[in-house]
Amino acid sequence: MPLATTIKPHLPYLRRYARALTGSQTSGDAYVRATLEAIIADPDSLNSDGANKNVTPRVQLHKVFHRIWETSNVDPGNFDSDTSLAGNETIAKEDKLRKIAPIGRQILLLTALEGFSLEEVAQITNVEQDSVNGLLEDAITDIDQEIRTNVLIIEDETLISMELAQIVTDLGHTVSGTAITHTEALKEVARNKPGLVLADIQLADGSSGIDAVKDILEQFSVPVIFVTAFPERLLTGERPEPTFLITKPFQPNAIRAAISQAMFFTAEGHEIEAQS
Repeated sequence: MPLATTIKPHLPYLRRYARALTGSQTSGDAYVRATLEAIIADPDSLNSDGANKNVTPRVQLHKVFHRIWETSNVDPGNFDSDTSLAGNETIAKEDKLRKIAPIGRQILLLTALEGFSLEEVAQITNVEQDSVNGLLEDAITDIDQEIRTNVLIIEDETLISMELAQIVTDLGHTVSGTAITHTEALKEVARNKPGLVLADIQLADGSSGIDAVKDILEQFSVPVIFVTAFPERLLTGERPEPTFLITKPFQPNAIRAAISQAMFFTAEGHEIEAQS
């Protein structure tokens, strides 16, 4: 099978993981590009575990990414800077990125956000499988110590909105408001400024959650997590796109991981820029 055909289906989700890991579309996409360049330079790197039938192309692609992440001198600042819909596009140098992306958080994102098994995570990160679960538990414990905030939920499906609200409150955050349309979202923001936004893409009256978020970010900076049934449309790497993106139908742990990572970067003092 041609190399491009093998890689293509997995690239959007590698971008999602890389963006969540770095807290930046620009930084995450830069690491993905570096990964592709490494594979093109050495196609055998995608098959380095070919003798192990349990290592799928998706696992191997993430494994190459992690080797780049751990050892390369990729400087995302060398790439053109875009402003993401999720707002957080202040570019950090690689050494700072490593400080804010410990291995436990990498494991949390790989399992909760990307759905890898613990065995696959061990293969990707080159961590002993016996250690993976302990590191994962440490990352989950860290969530309990994170700052709490007010969360605006922009979602037109009542049951999904209720489920998101339950996850948010279980994490210790407060739901500042809910909205099912663009107009309602702006009214809720005017009534109570949120510290985090969870937004669907398509809303009840045919309006756009993306447009609602743009209008919110013009007023003030806030981390945003998009929830959509069509993530591939927002993971092309060709334009300003969300940093944090969850696929419908979602697992509660995926929402928890995304919220945790968004608040983690906020707590680290990253500047949040509004959509231009």
